[in-house]
Amino acid sequence: MPTLLHPPGPKGKPFVGSLIDFYRDILGFLTKSARDYGDISYFKLGPREAFLLNHSDLIKDVLVTHHRNFLRSRALERAKLVLGEGLLTSERDVHLRQRRIIQSAFHHKRIASYGKAMVDYASLMGERWQEGTTVDMNNEMMRLTMAIVAKTLFDADVESEAEDIGKTITVIIEMFPRTVLPFSEILDKLPLPSTRRFEKARERLDAIIYGMIEERRAKGEDRGDLLSMLLMAQDEEEDGRGMTDLQVRDEAMTLFLAGHETTANALTWTWYLLSQHPEAENRLHEELDTILGNRLPTVEDLDRLSYTRMVFAESMRLYPPVWAVARRAIDDYEAGGYVVPAGSFVFMSQYVTHRDARYYPDPLRFDPERWTPEQQASRPQFAYFPFGGGPRRCIGESFAWMEGILVLSTLARKWKAGLVPGHRVELKPLITLRPKYGMLMTLEQR
Repeated sequence: MPTLLHPPGPKGKPFVGSLIDFYRDILGFLTKSARDYGDISYFKLGPREAFLLNHSDLIKDVLVTHHRNFLRSRALERAKLVLGEGLLTSERDVHLRQRRIIQSAFHHKRIASYGKAMVDYASLMGERWQEGTTVDMNNEMMRLTMAIVAKTLFDADVESEAEDIGKTITVIIEMFPRTVLPFSEILDKLPLPSTRRFEKARERLDAIIYGMIEERRAKGEDRGDLLSMLLMAQDEEEDGRGMTDLQVRDEAMTLFLAGHETTANALTWTWYLLSQHPEAENRLHEELDTILGNRLPTVEDLDRLSYTRMVFAESMRLYPPVWAVARRAIDDYEAGGYVVPAGSFVFMSQYVTHRDARYYPDPLRFDPERWTPEQQASRPQFAYFPFGGGPRRCIGESFAWMEGILVLSTLARKWKAGLVPGHRVELKPLITLRPKYGMLMTLEQR
């Protein structure tokens, strides 16, 4: 029988608990909690009880085995301010219905058809790059993945608006930490400059998405993309109803934001890691030269670009785009011999677990060889979970893997990027794991 005693953890301060330390340096706080207190630790976030799970078995139990006992976290509840009742934020029956409708857009045959657009846009970016110029690689990857997701999922060309849309999304992303603070609902109602900027940014994105929906409904054509599928979808397992404009908007907004932000950051960190590890970079180039020669990659090359995949996997281990997931317990729950009371928060951090020496010897070392089939088979499943797990595992996982490998191979076959000397590389954990000061890199043609 589990004990009612709390697991060990930071004591915190009266009334606020560990809330200040948590939000001041959340990655440092979670890392220290796992290091000091082991597989399960306990802390208070204001009046709320919270637990950090840092063992693959405990993580699997929450995300898979007992997933029905957990709801999404406050962070995703508050994300409804932008995403509405989209796939990322909806619960229970609504989530199941929407996932059923959207799943066909991510069928492996349809995913494969997106590959050419990924390569075309990446090739176009490579043609625009110039020898010896300095770019913010994070901005470059954001522009690229935004163009790819707009074209593949919505058959739209947003390149001319990419900079404006990127700034708009950044306003929303940077506002997000405030929205999850206790009592942030009160701040939302105050005429603060930050609130007005957030509302204008949301209105700007709404105008883009609703514009796509209005145009497509007026023409009534099926372009074979996600937007057409959403507009034409009927849930045959329920009442056969289609989706309202609001429902389509919520799903489109979710996939537009999530579909480019995460992959862009994963690619940014990959460029950074390659610049710091020339041996891995050379081996990547050797693979690209051998398999591709002077041609562009195709979907058919994905299985052959094994080292490219290993590089991308190792990058997402050290710098996972989604750096933590959280759940809220519906009923009391046993974890590691302790009781997690109903209503408590449960945190599981990819950033922390992916750097656990039990699973990854010398964990801070960048080593793509960790991702040989033999090495992968030696580790438990939830020692690596960049796309989450269970029924809520990211629906776009195969899309992201293909995009990461094709974009990286398209650009790296002709280009290297070196970190600008003295550029500060620090983490900025917002909704995704961004580089705090961008990623200034100098381009070098191979």
